[in-house]
Amino acid sequence: MITKLLIANRGEIACRIQRTCRHLGIATVAVYSDADARAQHVRLADEGRWIGGSAPTDSYLRGDRIIEAALATGAQAIHPGFGFLSENADFADAVVQAGLVWVGPSAASMRKMGSKAGAKNLMSAAGVPVVPGYTGEDQDPALLAREAERVGFPLMIKAAHGGGGKGMRVVHAATEFQAALESCQREARGAFGKDRVLLERYVERPRHIEIQIFGDHAGEVIHLNERECSAQRRYQKVIEESPSPFVTPELRAAMGAAAVQAGKAIDYANAGTVEFIVGPAGDFYFMEINTRLQVEHPVTEMVTGLDLVELQLQIAAGSKLADLVPVRPVPTHGHAIEVRLYAEDPEQGFLPGSGKLELLQLPQTDARVRIDSGVIEGDTVSVHYDPMIAKLIVHEADRGEALALLREALAQSVVVGPKSNIDFLERLSRHPAVVEASIDTGYLDRHLAEVMPAAGDVPADVLAAICARALLDEEAAAAASARTGTDPHTPWAIADGWRHGHPGKRLKHFLHRDQLIEVSVHGHDGSYTLDVGGQRLELRGARSSADSVDFLIGQRATRLRVLALPGGYLAHNGERRWVLGLRHPFAYEASAASAGDVVRSPMPGRIVAVRVEPDAEVVEGQELMVMEAMKMEITLKAPRAGTIAEIRASAGEFVEADMVLVKLASA
Repeated sequence: MITKLLIANRGEIACRIQRTCRHLGIATVAVYSDADARAQHVRLADEGRWIGGSAPTDSYLRGDRIIEAALATGAQAIHPGFGFLSENADFADAVVQAGLVWVGPSAASMRKMGSKAGAKNLMSAAGVPVVPGYTGEDQDPALLAREAERVGFPLMIKAAHGGGGKGMRVVHAATEFQAALESCQREARGAFGKDRVLLERYVERPRHIEIQIFGDHAGEVIHLNERECSAQRRYQKVIEESPSPFVTPELRAAMGAAAVQAGKAIDYANAGTVEFIVGPAGDFYFMEINTRLQVEHPVTEMVTGLDLVELQLQIAAGSKLADLVPVRPVPTHGHAIEVRLYAEDPEQGFLPGSGKLELLQLPQTDARVRIDSGVIEGDTVSVHYDPMIAKLIVHEADRGEALALLREALAQSVVVGPKSNIDFLERLSRHPAVVEASIDTGYLDRHLAEVMPAAGDVPADVLAAICARALLDEEAAAAASARTGTDPHTPWAIADGWRHGHPGKRLKHFLHRDQLIEVSVHGHDGSYTLDVGGQRLELRGARSSADSVDFLIGQRATRLRVLALPGGYLAHNGERRWVLGLRHPFAYEASAASAGDVVRSPMPGRIVAVRVEPDAEVVEGQELMVMEAMKMEITLKAPRAGTIAEIRASAGEFVEADMVLVKLASA
């Protein structure tokens, strides 16, 4: 058995692999970049080795340095996790040639899946259902147009190399084909360096269902049932669950058999995922094999009770599946759902974020709730890597109970620092298409507005609860301060706004998004009259605990979850959340007249292009700069029409968050 393992990855997957290794008594070696020197995956490992600079190309993609670290520390094996070098056949070969054990499928198996076109041809020859299409090497536009007519519309043009949703276009009519082809080829050429495409029939309203497979070195391949990942945004998975609410026992058996056949066709050993596109009638077609552990593997673990990383390590060490998983078909129990908490801003096009996690509260873990994370409170979400904060996985007896548990777990989750997608996930978990399991892979892109965080005014109960919590906190702080003074009973220590000859009055200013909410307060010790924009609210008997506030408002007893945050409060009514900043009522407020005169960096990143010059005339929305951050390009546009006064950054320069990049002449 392996006794020392180097994990060629970072973040939550590295921490997750370490958890299994601790259980098995395997020592772990972490590798880290400059940005990750004090990251959790390094702190939790038995030892760590620096492998380079912060950019992945200088560290986590440096296979030579990773192998050197393994040899120097006496590690016997390398686990690649997912992402980075996990599907790099050359790296897998180099690991084996260095005399180390590669915890994953062979390089030969990877290469067979390296080209989508080649993989599709191979699967077709093996009898695995594939979508009708064209996968030939002849890329003459006229030939492609004829093949498109043969395949039929709608069809999808896909880059033959790469993934992540890049180089993909859906074409609904022959008149749209040429423009879509050219666009797809340009994107594929820019992303992958190759512009070869393939054509395939586009399945209307498809579902994305994948089968977890395992193979051993004795030639046996089995499947561990399915996961459904149909809730997607721009081809990126948002909700993953097992079992699929769509799949019948008959369909499960057919898809499982096809997945096993696919694995055998490429002599597969170790963990892999066969992905299928499934039509409304249950017709299914091979998409690809992911030759690694999947991000969503925990839902399979929750319903099967198996540790997939442990299986990977045992198979890599030579164990046979017949001994590891003797019961066939593999039984499952209950229903599991996974969502990913990201540092991103859904209201700004899901712009990824970065920065220090000033507050990170996640639900308590047990047999029903699991958290896989690579960060804790106080850590920084780095601009250099994926902005995932944590994976939240729940397991219950059935799907309805699992959804209810997911909502409760999300309600308990709080992120302060970079913006997060928690509010978005909460709304999505209640959306009828998710509840009724009627969602398809394009649903979110068609109906995104329905699940975006709602704007609008703060409900009276919510504002009252936050205001009551702020007043009670203020009074408690004043009383605590008085107890440490020379006269603990002085009336001057009572925070009730008392003035000689006038009724006591306090002002509270809250910020909701960009809206200032002014509240006039009369009262003390849990009995308050709140005046908000002409509306009067009478509160009686208000009391607070660490995470809730209860009070009487009129003839109603109300209780809400209210948490104190750095600089504000969060309220949750059981279905959604509101975050209000707390501002001193007499704080200096800078003029907003110049707000439209500057363009700032939304996050740390590198400027890749400057599209304008000083003194140039621009119109509102015109592209000014392009920056690269968090694995994506961000276009910075003119906030209004005007003249460029200054450009404060150049192409290739690294800029910090909130830095002024472009200044317009005052209007």
